[in-house]
Amino acid sequence: MPVLAAKRCIMQANAELHQSAVAKQKKRFGEEIARLQHAAELAKTVASRYDDYVSVKDLSEKINRALTAAKKDNDFIYHDRVPEVKDLETIGKAALVKATSISPPLSQKFTDLFEKMVPMAVQQSMSIYSQRKAETVNRLVGSLREATNLCNGVLASLNLPAALEDLSGDSVPQSIAEKARSIVQQGGLQSIEQLIKDLPELLTRNREILDESLKMLDDEETTDNELRAKFNQRWNRTPSGDLYKPLRAEGANFRNVLDKAVQADQVVRDRYGAHCDMIALLCKSEDELSAAIPSANPTKTLQGSEVVNVLRSLLSQLDEMKKERDTLEEEIKAVTFDMSTSFLTALAQDGAINEEQLSLSQLDQSYGTYNQRVQASLHMQEELLGKVQTSHQDFSSLKQSNAETNQREEVLKKLASAHDSYVEISNNLREGTKFYNDLTEILLKFQNKCSDIVFARKTERDELLKDLQQSIAREPSAPSFNVPAYQSTPAAGPTPAPRTVFQPQPAQQQPPAKPQPPARPPPPTVTPQAAATPPPTNTAPSVASTSNPPPVAPMAQAQGPPYPTYQGYPGYFQAPMGYNPYAYGQYNMPNMPNMPFMPYQPSPGQGGYPGAPPAGQPYPGYPQQPPQQQQQHQPYYPQQ
Repeated sequence: MPVLAAKRCIMQANAELHQSAVAKQKKRFGEEIARLQHAAELAKTVASRYDDYVSVKDLSEKINRALTAAKKDNDFIYHDRVPEVKDLETIGKAALVKATSISPPLSQKFTDLFEKMVPMAVQQSMSIYSQRKAETVNRLVGSLREATNLCNGVLASLNLPAALEDLSGDSVPQSIAEKARSIVQQGGLQSIEQLIKDLPELLTRNREILDESLKMLDDEETTDNELRAKFNQRWNRTPSGDLYKPLRAEGANFRNVLDKAVQADQVVRDRYGAHCDMIALLCKSEDELSAAIPSANPTKTLQGSEVVNVLRSLLSQLDEMKKERDTLEEEIKAVTFDMSTSFLTALAQDGAINEEQLSLSQLDQSYGTYNQRVQASLHMQEELLGKVQTSHQDFSSLKQSNAETNQREEVLKKLASAHDSYVEISNNLREGTKFYNDLTEILLKFQNKCSDIVFARKTERDELLKDLQQSIAREPSAPSFNVPAYQSTPAAGPTPAPRTVFQPQPAQQQPPAKPQPPARPPPPTVTPQAAATPPPTNTAPSVASTSNPPPVAPMAQAQGPPYPTYQGYPGYFQAPMGYNPYAYGQYNMPNMPNMPFMPYQPSPGQGGYPGAPPAGQPYPGYPQQPPQQQQQHQPYYPQQ
């Protein structure tokens, strides 16, 4: 709050400062001074109250300089009246920004994140439709490529069009020269060898990812089986073998895909090894290529023959057909249609989606025309190849048959076949590289899935082990048994000493009651410390003999034992054995009937005990006991 208050004052001071400049431009010098004074007061307020939070030293100096200059000019030149702050006009609002209309999309690279959010049924239908669409596209494109490879193979076996261009017998045919330049532009042998060298590394990486994923599952399953065998029925969670069946099936599918890819890679390597020499010959210069091709001198009359013209026309039609196929393949791959709208509509109307019917109808509608064009191209190729073979037979019969011509024609066939093989091998290797890279991303997702479920199972295993340990610890180690009676009965404590009490009179037949304590004896003259020390409470009482004569003052209450003879607490004096304040005559001790009474002789320096006070008065030097303490029915026993 102090920072906000300081910022409010600073902003208002800035506003007054700028408004004073506006007033100066309008020649309102009094208003300028008034606004500067108000701004100076605001800056002073900030400096005095909120100096710990915000510093306004620079702003204060700027305002003071402007105020000094304005006052000086007004005092010497203008003499304009300075109005009060309350009379100044309110500073108006400045339009710093203005609202603009929103025109979606907000940016050129805008992507709606919720565009593809559809119900689960629609998403599953879209996934199946995508598979059907990919199968249709692959089938059409595969048919075109297979037909093109067949056409190239037939022409290479007939040495066309090199046979028509090689009528001189000593130069490199134009088609062979173009194929050689095409191979060099695509990278030659180095590009193919690099792609072939990269394939094992990509394959090894994918296998390692897959093996590591399955190893995590195997390790967790092994641990689970060991714990299940150890705890038997107590290990009551789902077995890992049953839980990992879908993941293991998916891993087996990936392994089969990798095995098939390895076989395909081997086929490509074998084909490359078969045509490696001829591809290397096409990568050489034109002079080296011409020197490597055997020369021959065919008949010059074939250059203007009608058979040659027919063959050239048929070969031109085949070339046009190949170009049309390339365009048709691009068009097939570019076909797109959003089936989510159709699936959403069907789900809203019927509550269910007939994916097969909707997908097949849409695929027929989208690819029906392309399917017809593919079939027409295949039929056209079949007719053209039949005509080419017929014309080539006529052309071969017109040529002179000799060893040099046949050898040259054989080399030209191999060169044409090597070019076609180079193009196909390059495409296969690039597709294989892309396949392995895409498969790596899929396998990484599979590895993350395995890692997540193994981590979850490990957490579940730890919790279950903790519960089992606690339950085992709480179980009794042996069955219950009967404890002997003498162990279950608590042992009796020491037998207390008998208490000295007087027997009641035989004539009195009354229920036994707690004896009342006797009156206190006269206190000895001792120090306050001895008086403050509590009297002994435990002593071994002795039973009074009934044969003794009754005392002079017979008492109906119980009498405590005489004072002990041992050394007491500090501050107390040892009482003599024969002293008894209640006996005023001959007294014989219990168990010692023959012992005569010995009067108490005080020791030198020790005063005698004072007599008992009158009834109802306390002993001198003793505090007055409250009535409730005097009425307690407990015998008085000195402390041992």
